[in-house]
Amino acid sequence: MNMATADLILLHPPTYYDFRKRPGIYGPISDVVPSTPVFEMYPIGFASLSEYLERHGLKVRIINVALKMLKDESFDVEKLIRKNRPLAFGLDLHWMAHVHGALALAEMIKRFHPDIPVILGGLSATYYHEEIMRNYLFVDFVMRGDSTEKPLLQLLRTLKGKREFKNIPNLTYRDGANGIHVNPITYVPEDLNDITIDYRHIMKKVVRYMDPVGYQPFVDWYSYPVTAVFTCRGCSYHCKTCGGSSRTFRSMGNRTKPAYRSPELLAQDIFNISEYLNAPIMIIGDIFQPGEEYGFNFLRKMKTRRIDNHIAFEFFVPPSRDQLERIAESVKYFNIEISPESHDEEVRKAFGRPYANPPMEKMIADAIDLGCKRIDLFFMIGLPKQTYESVMETVDYCRLLLERFQPCDKLFPFISPLAPFLDPGSAVFEEPEKFGYRLLYRTVEEHRQALTTPSWKYILNYETEWMDRNEIVASTYESGRRLNRLKTEFGLIDQKTAASVEMRIEKALRMMEEIDQILAMPNLKERESALESLLNQPFSLETYSMSTVCEKRELEWPTRFIRMNLFKIIKTLIARRKPPIRHG
Repeated sequence: MNMATADLILLHPPTYYDFRKRPGIYGPISDVVPSTPVFEMYPIGFASLSEYLERHGLKVRIINVALKMLKDESFDVEKLIRKNRPLAFGLDLHWMAHVHGALALAEMIKRFHPDIPVILGGLSATYYHEEIMRNYLFVDFVMRGDSTEKPLLQLLRTLKGKREFKNIPNLTYRDGANGIHVNPITYVPEDLNDITIDYRHIMKKVVRYMDPVGYQPFVDWYSYPVTAVFTCRGCSYHCKTCGGSSRTFRSMGNRTKPAYRSPELLAQDIFNISEYLNAPIMIIGDIFQPGEEYGFNFLRKMKTRRIDNHIAFEFFVPPSRDQLERIAESVKYFNIEISPESHDEEVRKAFGRPYANPPMEKMIADAIDLGCKRIDLFFMIGLPKQTYESVMETVDYCRLLLERFQPCDKLFPFISPLAPFLDPGSAVFEEPEKFGYRLLYRTVEEHRQALTTPSWKYILNYETEWMDRNEIVASTYESGRRLNRLKTEFGLIDQKTAASVEMRIEKALRMMEEIDQILAMPNLKERESALESLLNQPFSLETYSMSTVCEKRELEWPTRFIRMNLFKIIKTLIARRKPPIRHG
């Protein structure tokens, strides 16, 4: 198929464009997620958009520009943009970490194709929709809300026809001399049963466009093909710094309650993946958030087909013994992920996590007793009421847990900073002083410029009453160092891995100190020259910004040696598509 025939090309930008030419210290901002600091993992919504639009007769292509740039220093982004002429380009601006890259790609598209519309979507684009339309003329549309499949279909059909946009829900657009039009967010689906993440669809698109890298979710995916299914859009909880909290969804997306995928369809999504991939499957969203009956219905369905994939359950509050027993009965290999954020119950409560330590500790004991293969605990730095000393005490608490559950090698604690930005629309972003925060950047342009600074300390868009940016950075590296040594002591990582992490922490600290000294120079010309000289040294993401406070492979859940069912994949890819059923 000719690449130019696509109706929509979805492009995923890097954090900073072009990170290959102007490196910086991004810091441990992505150590506890699969992607690198370039945040090359495109949003899961790209997959549901692509499937939905293709199901309704449009042709869609996904191109992970960030990953192509990361894997190939000579990859020519301008050439890619220039040679493709779809009906429209779509860019994700879900989290503000991508604002520099997203706007750079949008501007590039308009330079080569002034007549092709550029569409932005995502939570951050939703929050800043009017500012984006007012200040960045190379963006034509912002599609708002958490569910844009149907409105985007309407927009693309309208672009093919009369180009009358006033009746398209969730859309912000520019209308010549009449200014910016903001259509109300009226498309807010009550369930997610018409939306799906179909990995078979993605596999077929890889073959159609002969582009395995363009569809690759993150840099190591082919060696560790972890996948995800989603339970919901929206949330019932009110975590203070979260851009996906109930408050944020209500104010930005007109969503008064979460929309859930039916438990039967959720289980079927997992079964579909298991036919092709032998790797872990992450369930995004707590299966008990909609109520215990939802979770139990899902588990009853899972019990009908015992698959060998490891299933990772995310919990917002610790599940009960009864709930864990149901999981153990229904899922052959199960793992748990929970984010207490802090060991300090007062800090945790101030953040918005509504539980104490005893229920979490009981969950750990019960899960181990019931055969859970792995339990990941995620702690965070930069929280309300959290001091430098409190961060160190979190590591001490991890020691107590590891001692208590010895000789279990299933409990993995992690700690990372709340970085690079507070989420726009979160309670803390809207009322920083009320929660003890000082917001350093508020506008789109301020965030974009922050990403051009040479180290992650200067990218951070906040400080707190309890820690300034220096203390947030210092506590991140020191807690990372202590936790790294702790995990070595308890045999969770080997000596070689631990030494590698320790070395990267030392190198990052030295480099950041040099950057601080240069930025303190009074002479602007000397400062710029010294900075350019420093950053032009042999430099890599791996040296200063990847696996800094922990080795990224520590995040990997158990998986089988053969991770893909290649026979089934090939059979699916070469199978002829059935002719459409004709009516009348």
